[in-house]
Formats: sequence, structure tokens, C-alpha cells
Amino acid sequence: MKNLWDDNEAKEFEGDLGLRVYTSNLLGRSDELVLHGGGNTSVKSVVNGEDILFVKGSGWDLVSIKAEGFAPVKLDTLKDMATFDTLSDSDMVRLQKEAMIDKSAPNPSVEAILHAVIPYKFVDHTHADAVVTVSNSTNGKYLIREIYPNFLIIPYVMPGFILAKTIYEMTLNFDWEKCDGIVLLNHGIFTFDDDGKKSYDKMIEAVSKAEEFLSQKAPLVIAKYYPKGMVDIENLVSILSKEKGHEIAININQSPLALYYASMRDLKQKACRGVLTPEHIIRTKRTPLILENSDIQKAVDEYKASYTEYFNTFAKDEIMLNPAPNYVVVKDFGVISVGKTQKEADIINDIVTHTMGAVLRADMLGGYESISMKDSFDMEYWELEQVKLRK
Repeated sequence: MKNLWDDNEAKEFEGDLGLRVYTSNLLGRSDELVLHGGGNTSVKSVVNGEDILFVKGSGWDLVSIKAEGFAPVKLDTLKDMATFDTLSDSDMVRLQKEAMIDKSAPNPSVEAILHAVIPYKFVDHTHADAVVTVSNSTNGKYLIREIYPNFLIIPYVMPGFILAKTIYEMTLNFDWEKCDGIVLLNHGIFTFDDDGKKSYDKMIEAVSKAEEFLSQKAPLVIAKYYPKGMVDIENLVSILSKEKGHEIAININQSPLALYYASMRDLKQKACRGVLTPEHIIRTKRTPLILENSDIQKAVDEYKASYTEYFNTFAKDEIMLNPAPNYVVVKDFGVISVGKTQKEADIINDIVTHTMGAVLRADMLGGYESISMKDSFDMEYWELEQVKLRK
């Protein structure tokens, strides 16, 4: 992974928050690290004699974030919240908002408490493709430990307070000086340092290790493929527009990767094993529609029935989202992403593209395995993620 730091460019950014903006932008420039609102960063500073955590505001993209995109929250309040036995999402949002020294700033990231718990000035968190690809393999836990012997490895738990509480309790008598970073299985990676450049450098170095591991153990080489399958695009658009209740835009991906992916044997099983990283589910749903014949309406009806069963299995008092698919894998034809706007369809295509590569490489490591269906549902219907999507 290329380190994008530029000394001359860095000189344009002043102070703790300025440096935090710059290195956040650098992280955001690499799609292999974060996509469309993913990841979060923070810096601990002092304002009027009080310790303040400036953490990425919910809904902001790292690639374009500016100083006003960071929420300034009282550090001691966040640390205190980590000691709570329980904390509801609504109370977490309320307490974090009350602890902000600028109420006009955006809501803090759902990971604000975790950033506060990590005792370093700069904290970087990404959903690096290479790291999540390895951790999403059936032997991921062991392979990650092999690659990152000096990292704290955390089994998947729900982001937000539960994750922060888990790490807080695991590190009560912890020697942070011996810790090079944190890997959250099926989720992402953290690096940190009291120097902003060093924290960024550590992220690039850490992700490069996973990339090197994959290049040796799971090299993805795809010959040029040509579409062999067919699909009635006009009919598909008509049916999905009706099912969604609005006109849709689509992105048709017939890249070599998409064609190779769509030509897999046991397509319905292999392409429906879950998301690459949890927050992707609010864009893509857990699985795509698989089209292997010309009866589009029947396939859509079966997809909706399956989604409804998934919802009914895990729902408590949630209201079901529209059950129609957000992307379609057409046998031997490619991948079609669906959005209310062209921008939304393109975003979904970006996410699916990264997912396809990860699935194929994880299979070379023994098999791809995402978070459970229950964990998927909890993320898909998590109000804090739905708010992010609406923004």
C-alpha cells in the first residue's frame, strides 16, 4: 500500500486538528482503506484548559472531511461512559451530544467512546480490504494472529458502546506500549500514536502486511472474460422500480472481476455469504438477487420471501425495510447495482466490487465467512446506521 504523506502538503495544515484533517484525507484517498463514509479518526487536544476529543462526525467521508466535520467532545465524559454497565443507543447519543463544546458540530462517530479509551493522541480506524479479507476467511482468527503478533485481536462484537465496553474491559491492566494496533475481526483495524504522521504510517505499514500475505497466499489473477449470459435489462428495471416504489438507476458492471464472479459454480451459495464489513449492509443488504434464468419476477418474489423470513426470524419491534434487492448477480453476465439515484447505484457498485475481490481471495484461504445472520440483522436495523444512510 502506498504511503501518500507529502511534507509540502502537510505544511498547509496547522495544529492538532489541522494535522488530523490532513491524515484523515490521506486515509480517505485509498479506496482499499475506506469507502463512502467508512472508517473514523480522532485527535485528543486541549481547549480552554480542558481535554477534548475531536472525533469524526457521523456521516462524513474521510476523503473530504474538514475541521468542521469533527465533533469536539469532553474526553473525561467519554471515558466515564466506558465504565457504564449498560448504555442504550439513545442515551449514548444524548450524553455525547451534551458533552460537546460546540453544539452546532455534527454528532460524534458511534466509535467515539472507543477512541477515548485508546490512550494515544491520534487514533485511526479503517475497514481495510486486505485485513478484512483475511479475517473473513474461515481460519481468519489464526491468520490474523500470524500476521499481527503484537496487535490486540477482538472477536466480532456490535460496534458502538458494546465494542467500546469490550475493549475497555480487556485493557484494564493492559500494557499499551507493547500493542502495535487493534484488529476487529470481520470489521477493521485501528492504529494509534501520539504523532499524527506515525499513526498514519502505522496504518499503511499494517495494511501492507495483509496485502503482502494475500499476494503470496491468495493471488487474484483474472483472465479476460466475455459475457455469455443474457438479461432483459428493461424488464429488470421495470420490475425493480415497481418493487421499490420509485424509478431506479442502475450500474452494470461487466469488468473481468464481475464476469468471473458471476460465472462461479454454485453461484447462489457462493455469492450470498454476507457483507465484507458490517456497515456495508445498510447499502447492499446482506445478499444479492441471483438471476440464473429469464424469469425475473419469480426470482424477485423468491428473494423477497427469503428476506421477509430473515426479518421475521430476528425482528422485535422493527419495521421491515423494502425487501427488494439492492444489487443483482446475473449468471455469466455480470453485476447490476440498483439505486434511487445514479450516485447511489454507483456507491453500491463500489462496495460490491471490493466485496467480490475479498470473497474470491478468502475462498483461497479456506473459505469466505462473514458475520452471522443475527449480527447482520442487528447492523441493518441499527438506528444509528440508518441515520447515517439518511444523511
